[in-house]
Amino acid sequence: MYDLTGFQRDLLYVIAGLDEPHGLAIKEELETYYEGEVNHGRLYPNLDTLVEKGLIEKGELDRRTNFYTLTKRGRRELDARNDWEAQYVSA
Repeated sequence: MYDLTGFQRDLLYVIAGLDEPHGLAIKEELETYYEGEVNHGRLYPNLDTLVEKGLIEKGELDRRTNFYTLTKRGRRELDARNDWEAQYVSA
């Protein structure tokens, strides 16, 4: 996770929190959090990077729509990040 951008980490958290979200659902969640527009030119290349790194998988809903899920490695990375953060931030 240390080599990911903050935006890429946010993508992982959103994907982990939704059930096989498609790109537009991820975009909408991030826009709510960022309180601004997330353009396609930022979203999809970063999703592709996470696929290449083996943190998420991309599947096809139909010819135009993909969905995304965390891989086992992606889940382990998120869990490790949460453990690391917990050392410094108490509830």
